[in-house]
Amino acid sequence: MRILLVGAGGVGDAIAKIAARRTFFEAIIVSDYDVSRAERTIAWIKGKHGDEIASRFSAVAIDASDPDAVAAVARENGATHVMNAVEPKFVPTIFAGALAAGADYLDMAMSLSEPHPTDPYAKTGVKLGDDQFAQRGDWETAGRLALVGMGVEPGLSDVFARYAADKLFSSIDELGTRDGANLVVRDSDGAEIFAPSFSIWTTIEECLNPPVIFEKDVGWFTTEPFSEPEIFEFPEGIGPVECVNVEHEEVLLMPRWIDAKRVTFKYGLGEEFIGILRTLHQLGLDSTTPVTVRSANGPVEVAPRDVVAAALPDPATIGPRMTGKTCAGVWVTGRGQDGEPREVYLYHVSDNEWTMREYESQCVVWQTALNPVIALELLATGVWSGLGVLGPEAFDAEPYLELMARAESEGGYGQRWGLSDRL
Repeated sequence: MRILLVGAGGVGDAIAKIAARRTFFEAIIVSDYDVSRAERTIAWIKGKHGDEIASRFSAVAIDASDPDAVAAVARENGATHVMNAVEPKFVPTIFAGALAAGADYLDMAMSLSEPHPTDPYAKTGVKLGDDQFAQRGDWETAGRLALVGMGVEPGLSDVFARYAADKLFSSIDELGTRDGANLVVRDSDGAEIFAPSFSIWTTIEECLNPPVIFEKDVGWFTTEPFSEPEIFEFPEGIGPVECVNVEHEEVLLMPRWIDAKRVTFKYGLGEEFIGILRTLHQLGLDSTTPVTVRSANGPVEVAPRDVVAAALPDPATIGPRMTGKTCAGVWVTGRGQDGEPREVYLYHVSDNEWTMREYESQCVVWQTALNPVIALELLATGVWSGLGVLGPEAFDAEPYLELMARAESEGGYGQRWGLSDRL
């Protein structure tokens, strides 16, 4: 397996660092528009693991906005798999480039949505991933696999949902992804500051778009942003967090392969974060449409959202100033395999202190990066296989979770996952 890793930002950097401890691949080509970022990642691997391990990694420049450029880099480096680790706005070009190069493809966020033109808070328009699923016939004809939504959420959450459907429940009322954390970022003086732990570009996209809900008797429909607040109790010391509806891929993926009456995604944002997002929207600073800004060098075209992203700390750099844990998981209700009512929360917790100590990666990006590496290993060993455009739910969850939890000394990843009975 030869992997073209597109993007050496926070998540791409962590993917390479996690993979450096594994032996399932021949080579990883770390690519970025700024090749120095890819080189920095490889230098870290060399310093941590030595020349022999680092020799399996190489750095190249890439233009992720150009499908021909992506295809050319993939071909030149003999890539069998293209791992997309950049903003979701680049999904269409990397997706097309991988197919043109005859490579399999993985991503952690899917092609973007477009709200319904006249009734955005009741009806769906173009849904997340619609553009990719529309091309599944092309991938099947080419004999290639596109594994989409294979991060933590979506990704591990979908694996948990598959496991619950196969091993824990005879019927499912709701699959509810619930994400919460007790993370705090402080400045050099120790004061708490606003510094999102993940890409603000992506966060704005998913939080301000109309959230999508699935109900079996209705199908997919939308609601107002930040609707249906609820207090959810997160494990391992995180505690109660208010969660609200947010647009996310799980709601679009899970119903395609799993029989459930209702599918939701709720995110623990907090009042301050919601207030900031609403203000950005009111000021038009969430827009991706370029506006003209007059400068000393003349007029410049710039998208307001890109300005917001540039003004905030890079999520990849805030780890040393962050404390706490983040939790990703799926709350499942329905009937257990004995026919009795059952309610469980399947989850994984990532501790920033540990991820910084082991990988110098903050816990949110590290937790996201872990899952595509596990998936790539299962594909490399033939445990997972498939053709077309598939989500994580299309595969057997048990070997994934077993490999994830098995100790590193025994060939696994050493990442314990939890199952909390809530009834």
